[in-house]
Amino acid sequence: MVSYLILTHFKKTAEFVTDDAEDATVNKIALWLCTFTLSVAVCAVLLLPISILSNEVLLTFPHSYYMQWLNGSLIHGLWNLVFLFSNLSLVFLMPFAYFFTESEGFAGSKKGVMARVYEAVVLLLLLALLVLGIVWVASALLHDNIARKSLYDLWEYYLPYLYSGISLFGVLLLLLCTPFGLSRMFSVTGSLLVKPRVRLTQQAVLCFSNIVKSFVALKSPFVAFLFFDFLLVLAEMRRKASPWQRNLAYPLAMLVLLGLTVMCVLMVCFNVLELLLDETALPRGMEDPHLGMASFSMFGSLGAAVQVVLILYLMVSSVVGFYSSPPFTGLLPRAQDTNLTEIIANCVSLLILSSALPVFSRTLGITRFDLLGDFGRYNWLENFYIVFLYNMLFAGLTSASLIKTVTWAVQRELIRAFGLHRLPLTVSRSTVPFRLLLASGLSKIQ
Repeated sequence: MVSYLILTHFKKTAEFVTDDAEDATVNKIALWLCTFTLSVAVCAVLLLPISILSNEVLLTFPHSYYMQWLNGSLIHGLWNLVFLFSNLSLVFLMPFAYFFTESEGFAGSKKGVMARVYEAVVLLLLLALLVLGIVWVASALLHDNIARKSLYDLWEYYLPYLYSGISLFGVLLLLLCTPFGLSRMFSVTGSLLVKPRVRLTQQAVLCFSNIVKSFVALKSPFVAFLFFDFLLVLAEMRRKASPWQRNLAYPLAMLVLLGLTVMCVLMVCFNVLELLLDETALPRGMEDPHLGMASFSMFGSLGAAVQVVLILYLMVSSVVGFYSSPPFTGLLPRAQDTNLTEIIANCVSLLILSSALPVFSRTLGITRFDLLGDFGRYNWLENFYIVFLYNMLFAGLTSASLIKTVTWAVQRELIRAFGLHRLPLTVSRSTVPFRLLLASGLSKIQ
């Protein structure tokens, strides 16, 4: 229901309210397929948080009669269903929806919805054969034995191999989009934090220059300075119209972003050390989650809650980075003005990102909850060098974006917002960092 409401908010109304009943019916069917795909994407995002929280609930209420329905079998079934429906949506439903909206029926056939269905199905079969041939040749070049088996056993070897490649693409996309999204969020929050004072300074300088020119022409510079001081008071009052935003909301938002990002980097660095010292730190699959036996965090329920927050934070960052990157900026949906082709492209993109999120989080060591079902059968998860290089790249890119976007102006505004600029100048340099002293001095000069 939520997915349907989201899509109806962005869809172009003219495509569904037309004189051609056939086009309207085709578009409605494609919209329902997109709704299903977006729902699967949301379920994929919530897989790890629900699994982690379920384990903590069973640890807190181990003998509760009302929690008997919550068990490892239920969670394992959810993982399998999400994996199945992700494959179904990516391989069949979304290509069919695109072909269905673009088809007009074969030449010479009777027009109607079924004619479009026949054409879309034929195109989908041709696409499936093309992809099957490409992936089979690729698997033959890399793993000859697997390629021979996949030719005879399509479901057991070929589809997991295909989805392993799709998952690897999604994890690489997350690697690029997440640091870019973090940088984008820091830039926006930093501009909101610094902009009020910058605007005041620019406006004050402009008014001062105009007033001085006017009153100098009248040979009254003293009156000019008095009037300029009055304008500064008015500008200061205007700036204080919403002090809670300037002094509380924006600094707290920046601190929350800083805290979450620093925790992510520290956890990734700790995971790198574990990879170097212990081979069991590699992500792997498991058949029975054994819920309610032990916490998946060394800090108990609090650590599990932090893991859930970090997983959702990384997903939001990846979505922001995806829509902010130049190749995908044109996909950004617009309210009541997004055509159906763009909606299909957005659903496919979000499903690729969200279905790779469990593997992404476990590879980086954000959580110790091992992958369930077919999520843990990816071939590249057992490669130490790929996992190690992936962790190093994420830590490096995220640290670089953090250093680049958290400028001295943002640090100065944070120090001013929390009153640290009022520290006495008699404090020694050994107790206060150099940047804090410099920011305090700049604030006093200003």
